[in-house]
Parts: sequence; C-alpha cells; structure tokens
Amino acid sequence: MNFQKIFGQPPETEATAPGRVNLLGEHTDYNDGFVLPTAISQCTKVQLGFSIDTQHHFYSEDLDEQVNILNINHTPSGFASYIYGCIQLLEKEGYAIPKLNVYVKSTVPMGSGLSSSAALEVSSLRAIRQLLNLPINDVEIAKIAQQAEIHYAGVQCGIMDQMASSLADTEHMLFLDTRTLERRVIPFPSGAKIVAIDSGVPRSLASSGYNQRRAECEEAARLLGVKALRDITDPDLTKDLPELLQRRARHVITENNRVLEALQGVSSHRFGELMNASHASLRDDYEVSVPALDTLVGILQKTEGVFGARLTGAGFGGACVALVVTGKARGIAIQVLAQYNQTGNNGRILVPA
Repeated sequence: MNFQKIFGQPPETEATAPGRVNLLGEHTDYNDGFVLPTAISQCTKVQLGFSIDTQHHFYSEDLDEQVNILNINHTPSGFASYIYGCIQLLEKEGYAIPKLNVYVKSTVPMGSGLSSSAALEVSSLRAIRQLLNLPINDVEIAKIAQQAEIHYAGVQCGIMDQMASSLADTEHMLFLDTRTLERRVIPFPSGAKIVAIDSGVPRSLASSGYNQRRAECEEAARLLGVKALRDITDPDLTKDLPELLQRRARHVITENNRVLEALQGVSSHRFGELMNASHASLRDDYEVSVPALDTLVGILQKTEGVFGARLTGAGFGGACVALVVTGKARGIAIQVLAQYNQTGNNGRILVPA
C-alpha cells in the first residue's frame, strides 16, 4: 500500500520520529522526577496531504486500517485517537487545521514498551508543523503529544516518552528533569552499548495498572506533604505510610537517586548494578514486572558481557534493556534470545535492529 493508492493523490509532506529505550528512571516522570532514555533506530513515518472532502482520513499501513472522522466531537479509538488528539489540541491552541489525509507506517514495535504511541504523536505533529509552517518547537511538540495521550488515549502519562521521541538521539542518553524540562546529552558508559529484547508479552497502558500506580504515588505524596515524590530523597521517610504506598514511594525515590548517581560518570559495571537494582525495585516495590520479563532479565544478568539489565517502558509486559560490552551486542542478544525462548516464551531482538 502507499499514500497515493489509498487517497488518490501524492502526499504533500512527511516526517518521522523514533521510538525510545529507557535505561533508568522508570515511573518517575509523572512524579516530577529524573529519567535517562535514548532514541532507537526504529521510527514512525507520517505522510500528510489535504483531504478533498469534509473529513479527516487516517490510514495505518501496519494495521491495514482506515479511520474517517466527520464528527469532531467523537474521539476515535486505536491508533487514530493519538493523531486526532494532536489535531484537536492544535486547534485549541488557535491553529486552523484543515481536513487531512494521514498515512502512518512504523517500524517501532507496538506493545513492547518502546513508545510507539509517542513516536506516532511526535511524527504526526512534526508533519503538521511542516505542512502548515506552524511556529512550534520540539519541546512544545512533546507537550502537545503528552496531552494528546492523556486526554484522548486515556493514559495518565508523564512527559518522558514524548520528550525522548522529540529530542533524543541514538548515540547518547538524554537526561531529563521532568519538572523543569532541564535536559542534557549524556554519553553512554565507557565501552558499553545497549541491547533490547521483547519478552513476547504484549501490554496496553490504557488497560494496565499504569493509571492506578500514578494515583497511588499522588496519594503517597499527599500523605507526605509534598508536591510530588521527587521532593523526597530519603526512602526512610516513607516508613509511616501504608505498606502499599510505602513500597510505591520507595521505588520512585530510590529510582530518582539511581538516575542522579548515573549522571556522575559511573563505570559501566556500576551503571549495570544500578539497572539491576532498578529492575528489582520495579518487580518488588512497584509490581509492574511479569514472570516472563523476570525470566528474560535474569538470563541477561547472568550472561557474560552483560553489565546489567532491567525492564524498560512501564512494564506489565513488553521489553527489557541491557547494557553490554561494545562489539558484542548482537551476539549476546542472539545467545540470550535462544535460551529465553527455550523456556516456552516467544521473544525477539529489538535493538540492535
């Protein structure tokens, strides 16, 4: 399929945006915390043209699905909800958005925790910016994309995924303070590269416990008398909270501390230890891992040439990321995947692509 075959005319413009892998800082972004993602080579491409009728037309090549929107007060479901949300928010900002033909093609795996939704939102906004010459910068694109996911896709997400898709590159980590949006490019630990492997367990944030985790963190912050859990650095201060909220808060606080330590130029071995500790916290305190992810991470952590490993993305399935010795990424990924799939799972290598 191609744009002209679907819409009867060639596209006017196109734009891309990458998926991301998060090395440290999971479930901290909606707590005003700190994160360390990096972009991946897999991208979403959006092509745009002007509709010749009174409807928006959205087509996904990967899903072979077309959605036509006439009633502007009816939010579509699925992939179209993200694009529709971006358009609606631009209009609320005062921009006149004509009816559009939108063609989407993506190599970012869906349901793997690599931010396929953020890549779709950011690439859509980039294409609209280019088509209409809108005066919005990359940070503004990330903010609009985040609001589209919250208000039109139903995920009460932080801004990490959208900032990573809009601003990160594949050669560095992006340190982001999600409260102030202060950011800077950080080199990977010396002698190390990343590997990402899909557990084969798909997940959808809208139907997972993601929103519930956010609500629990907000309640913990309220009981502790702070704006957000970011404002506490000592996990011992959570000891008087109800047991569930104590564990949720402890994860966020210790995870922020791990990110801040990683900024200090730690060795690859120490960075790997921080990743291992992050996974244990996500598994035990935040309870967002699943048995398949724990199995995959466990195999990675025991493999020669691996400094550390953890789930990446929000959890509830999806992928894990490992920091490995430079030059051995592909071989380690193949070795680990073969062992993992012998356990009855159906994983696949995501990075290196």
